[in-house]
Amino acid sequence: MSQTLETSPASEARTRYRTATDWWAALGNVPLGRIVFDPLPGTATEKDVLRLDDHEDRLCELIDGTLVEKTMGFEESLIAMRIAQLLLNFVMPRKLGIVSGPDGMMRMIPERVRIPDVAFVRFDRLPGGKLTGAPVPELVPDLAVEVLSESNTPQEMQIKLAEYFAAGVRLVWYVDLPTRCVRAYTSPEQVQQLSGDAVLSGGDVLSGFEVPVSSLFELI
Repeated sequence: MSQTLETSPASEARTRYRTATDWWAALGNVPLGRIVFDPLPGTATEKDVLRLDDHEDRLCELIDGTLVEKTMGFEESLIAMRIAQLLLNFVMPRKLGIVSGPDGMMRMIPERVRIPDVAFVRFDRLPGGKLTGAPVPELVPDLAVEVLSESNTPQEMQIKLAEYFAAGVRLVWYVDLPTRCVRAYTSPEQVQQLSGDAVLSGGDVLSGFEVPVSSLFELI
């Protein structure tokens, strides 16, 4: 596998793996059906992310040259839109920043494209306070939300959690439909698990934003 993932002109620091097992573990042991082989793992770029989105309507994250399809069921998409709605209703009147949805691609660290299901970015994190128009902007959200799908593995979400905070994300919500709970992280080690009428708060990121967790699942 190391031959496939050797350094390319586009990246002087692309990760190399000794075995396929190491490579798969770095992806979070995701189901093999989500790993795209066109182009071959280790050779993919942001152009391939955009090509699959434009021509095949497939959303893929880019992880060190490998495309991993991001899947979301209908009910998960309803929850993501509900969260986006609640955030927009809070953010827009106060002119705090922007809220992106389930197809909002971002480059938070080099060689990786991530697509949070919902994200909030303060205006002061935007270059000049405005979007650049790039299809994959270099952005680090203040809040990243992931609505967990059946194909998400614990290893995948742990890797993504560490990556979010390493990039500078301040708050992460993992929303779990089967248990109707939210895990709110302020660091990879600090988490609150909330359910029912417990209040989900924006904390220091969105001071004053509070909703009962049950309100996220009203339509399900």
